[in-house]
Amino acid sequence: MATSTAVTRLLNQSSRRSFLRAAGVTLALPMLDALQPKLRAGEKKVVPRRMVCICTPLSVNPNYFFPTDTGRDYTLSPYLEPLAELRNDFSVISGLSHPDVGSSHDSIFSFLTAAPHPEIRAGFRNSISLDQFAAEHLGGQTRFPSLSLSAEGFGLSWTRSGALVPPDLYPASVFAKMFLDGRPDEVESQKRRLRNGKSILDTLHAQAKQLNPAIGTRDREKLDEYFTSVRELEQRMVVQQEWANRPKPKVDAKQPANNMNSADLIGKNRLMFDLIHLAIQTDSTRLITMLLLGTSNVPPIQGISAGHHDLSHHGQDPKKIEQLKILELEKMKTVQELLSKLKNTQEEGESLLDRTMVYFSSNLGNASNHSTKNLPILFAGGGFNHGQHLAFDPKSPPPLSNLYLSMLHRLGIPSDKFGSSSGTLTGLAAKA
Repeated sequence: MATSTAVTRLLNQSSRRSFLRAAGVTLALPMLDALQPKLRAGEKKVVPRRMVCICTPLSVNPNYFFPTDTGRDYTLSPYLEPLAELRNDFSVISGLSHPDVGSSHDSIFSFLTAAPHPEIRAGFRNSISLDQFAAEHLGGQTRFPSLSLSAEGFGLSWTRSGALVPPDLYPASVFAKMFLDGRPDEVESQKRRLRNGKSILDTLHAQAKQLNPAIGTRDREKLDEYFTSVRELEQRMVVQQEWANRPKPKVDAKQPANNMNSADLIGKNRLMFDLIHLAIQTDSTRLITMLLLGTSNVPPIQGISAGHHDLSHHGQDPKKIEQLKILELEKMKTVQELLSKLKNTQEEGESLLDRTMVYFSSNLGNASNHSTKNLPILFAGGGFNHGQHLAFDPKSPPPLSNLYLSMLHRLGIPSDKFGSSSGTLTGLAAKA
């Protein structure tokens, strides 16, 4: 269906992407069929490829994450059971690690760079991270060349000179970065509206309403789904802000030695994942990194009485291991939610998940002993033939950078090396 003259005037178009604009708001639209140019005879459709890299810095318990058998007929492990319906959309990879990255929390610095010996801080110099390497080739295709998100005080992205890319730490600021625009007074007005429970969609209502008669049924359904996602995210951010503004109760008691401050790490991760989905859906960026929260505070999850850091360093204490399992299962559920949203969102007849590689892993293979071997890897989407447990010998594995090189090739970047790679990862093939 051709876009009508009225709709063309209404929309602000940039390449193949369109926006609704009003005072203080710029809302990127998902790819609508009515706005896509028709291919000329013999012309191939360019498929946008995307990458999301997620690191959980306190790892996951390998005994509950890795399947006990390999190949395509493996039995789902306890941590993979929440993703059962997505089984054919992801691969589990075991045995991989970065060579020359020693056992330490400082291994986080090399998670996406493979730079050697971050544990020896004196003289350590980082190198470019996977996402920033890709952004050098693809960054001009979207509004944001890349997004570095974090629930911690630092991030995963590093420049070619080895400098940290400052991450966005707060869901509200990421939302503002993606959707609020205009003069400072207009932006501040929209922020006040959000705090008061209003929606940026209210400002755009008239324009959105004019779109409906000019687009097809599938496009209308896509817009309805997108607007609903934006509104639900706004509402969750308001609730989170309300709790942040409420004073904590005063009690006539001394502070315990182990200060247990409720910190909703699962809720914050979920908000960030929702923003990732919207960023991908609107093609605002194609490269995202996300560092999950690994906190010492006690999360508000029933059955947990200690912080994530304390539980992850369990020292084989069965009570801590049981609590850690509860927490990490909740974490895996948020991963399942993100993958499901991407799978259920269509773009030009394909799911966003088929066009988006989601790499979920950690800089630690086992947080309890700080091991950096046998990293837990869940690799989903991106148009690969998944549904397998791809196992390598952890005593003599290929470098983890081989996976990174495969990811770069899938993005259409014909590099022959990244980090410590010796080639692409064997056993991982793209769909025909």
